[in-house]
Amino acid sequence: MTAAEGQPVEIIGGGLAGLGLGLALRQAGVPATVFEAHGYPRHRVCGEFLTGLDAATIARLRLGPLLVDARRHRRVVWCDRDRPTHAQTLPAPALGLSRRLLDARLAEAFVAAGGALREHARVAPDPAVAGRVLALGRRRRPSPWLGLKVHARGLALAGDLELHLGDRAYVGLSAVEDDRVNVCGLFHRRAAGAEAPAAAGCAVLLRYLEAAGMPALARRLASADIDEASFCAVAAISFRREAPTPGCLRLGDHFAMPPPFTGNGMAMALQGAVLAVDPLVAWHRGELDWMAAADQVNRGLRRRFRVRLTAANALHPFLLAARPLRWLALAGRARMLPLRPLYDLTH
Repeated sequence: MTAAEGQPVEIIGGGLAGLGLGLALRQAGVPATVFEAHGYPRHRVCGEFLTGLDAATIARLRLGPLLVDARRHRRVVWCDRDRPTHAQTLPAPALGLSRRLLDARLAEAFVAAGGALREHARVAPDPAVAGRVLALGRRRRPSPWLGLKVHARGLALAGDLELHLGDRAYVGLSAVEDDRVNVCGLFHRRAAGAEAPAAAGCAVLLRYLEAAGMPALARRLASADIDEASFCAVAAISFRREAPTPGCLRLGDHFAMPPPFTGNGMAMALQGAVLAVDPLVAWHRGELDWMAAADQVNRGLRRRFRVRLTAANALHPFLLAARPLRWLALAGRARMLPLRPLYDLTH
């Protein structure tokens, strides 16, 4: 595909990666259109705390004003089936902000910068189109994993963040804006049992918490002020990576979805957007053809995230299997868990 001077960039998907890239391109003077299948504001299944977001990414995307009121989280309390096992202090604060608010702020900033935002618009994700970036979110594949999320008020936390480990499940609790706590978990679809009665909304989450061996957390959540409108679910969650397709540029979870316990999927989406900016600016100016630009971005993504994704995927099974989970809890209580090296590997 030859270089095409002055051509605009089309971004399919208006999540963090798509909006972050669109905003950076507009700041560089490149015409950009973001197509989003839904609208803003919108709740998404997400841990809603950013870790590992570096100052260079914040500066390049000019995110400072968008994150100024984010909650600062340092203390993480780990719980094994409702019992606290150990606490961890993060090397740097995690930023707590809901996707509903952050996505809406990014969309507003993108439009203010002259970007074209097409909400409630679906575009065929053809990977062979020059100038088209796929930021569609996770790739849907057959998978037993289910993600559930809800916001609640009046839910006191033992730390800034709580991470609960259960039977083929883990759940994160983190404070976001407006005195809300985001409750987001990954569950095995069979964990609730085939005999469980049908449920809707937050009742689904409560049922899965009970089935995963976290009844105390279920009771805490049931007694809180739950925002049923914030409940959402996603299925077919897979963490498998695929080799890049020549000429196809994928960002965010569509490039690779890290296990959610690491808390850095949001940061990776924004960091990936920054990696894509310069090659796309060069393509727009006619200095690179599309194949070369896409290849530069893909190589940059692999270099930046290879170790992080490999380490996170290797650790993921230990949070979902009973025996390794007991070892993890014992190591934590004995202060033998290498939390800082594990943090550095996955961020």
